[in-house]
Amino acid sequence: MENKIKRHAFLKSLGLKGASLLAVYCGVSSLSSCTNESVTPASSADFTLDLTNATYSKLNTVGNYVIANGIVVARVSSTTFAAVTQVCSHENKANVIFSGGGFYCTQHGATFSTTGAGTNANGSKGIKAYQTSLSGTSLRIFA
Repeated sequence: MENKIKRHAFLKSLGLKGASLLAVYCGVSSLSSCTNESVTPASSADFTLDLTNATYSKLNTVGNYVIANGIVVARVSSTTFAAVTQVCSHENKANVIFSGGGFYCTQHGATFSTTGAGTNANGSKGIKAYQTSLSGTSLRIFA
């Protein structure tokens, strides 16, 4: 004969264990799953990247990008760069990258044009874009 536990008894036995586990898990402040780590994008920026420096040399190739000072800087064409905040407007997480000719949030799938305009529902708010200016091998990013 099978030993069966009644549903009410089973749920009751899980109640204290489940609540205890959740309390311990979320009680530890270093766990990011239970905290809201929102990031505020830089409202102003003014810095220069040396494209001969190994850290930024990826920008010498169309389609590549780097992240500097919380800003995603991408080489859009042989003569054009685009720069936007790394912070996605969907949930204020620093997960924006450059992909497929535009900007993309790896966490929520929000997409943005090279001007920062939202191009899908998750990206509808748009993101902060910055101006760029190339002089020789120096790329200036500014608000």
